[in-house]
Amino acid sequence: MLLAFMLLALVSACGKKNPPVSPPPPVARNEAPPTIGRPTINSFTAEPSTISRGQSSTLRWSVSNATDMTIDHGVGAVNSQGQRQVNPGDTTTYTLTANGPGGADSRSVTVSVSTPPPPPPPPSSTGPTLTGSEILNRQGQDAYFDYDKSDIRADARAALTTDADVLKGIFANDSNFTVLVEGHCDERGSAEYNLALGDRRASAARDFLTQLGVRADRLKTISYGKERPQCTEATEDCWQKNRRAHLSPGQ
Repeated sequence: MLLAFMLLALVSACGKKNPPVSPPPPVARNEAPPTIGRPTINSFTAEPSTISRGQSSTLRWSVSNATDMTIDHGVGAVNSQGQRQVNPGDTTTYTLTANGPGGADSRSVTVSVSTPPPPPPPPSSTGPTLTGSEILNRQGQDAYFDYDKSDIRADARAALTTDADVLKGIFANDSNFTVLVEGHCDERGSAEYNLALGDRRASAARDFLTQLGVRADRLKTISYGKERPQCTEATEDCWQKNRRAHLSPGQ
């Protein structure tokens, strides 16, 4: 019986299985957080960097790793890449500022505005002195516009720059002189539409003159639409003569 009991115990021990061994827990690794790039202004230029009064310059820029970009002096928020035309009346430094999670960057460019020399003094004469109205009628220039537009184009900027110098001279000699900025259109379109378009053209010309230093309180605007054409032929040359802003003595 002792021998039988020992055999039974041996068989029971062989039938038992060892419990499974759990694998060791993974070793935690300290991973560095992703690096956030610092905002970088790759380029910021003004072309041309020197202009004459009445001309424009183009700002161009390229920025990376930024979420918000602004340019001062009225330009405002911009995209990461782009360009913007500016028309400063005096030498102006524009600053581009780029912000992002990684910090900030800024860069500045200067647009130099050259001022033409003042007109020579009028020759002394014993003859009659011209009135402000006579000077304006002789020396004033019309600013012309594209079809259905009120934007001040290049030739209009040159004409209005000349007008600004003429008006400053008149106002210096006559403290009561005022000017009426008239807006005109060609014959195409309704009378109501052209009155509104003429008003936009007159306002654009007035605003440009004030940017050049002409006193705003001496300038008034009026729209004649298509009611006072200079030319009555149905041709593009004639229509162009009628799409204008004209300066006349105020009432």
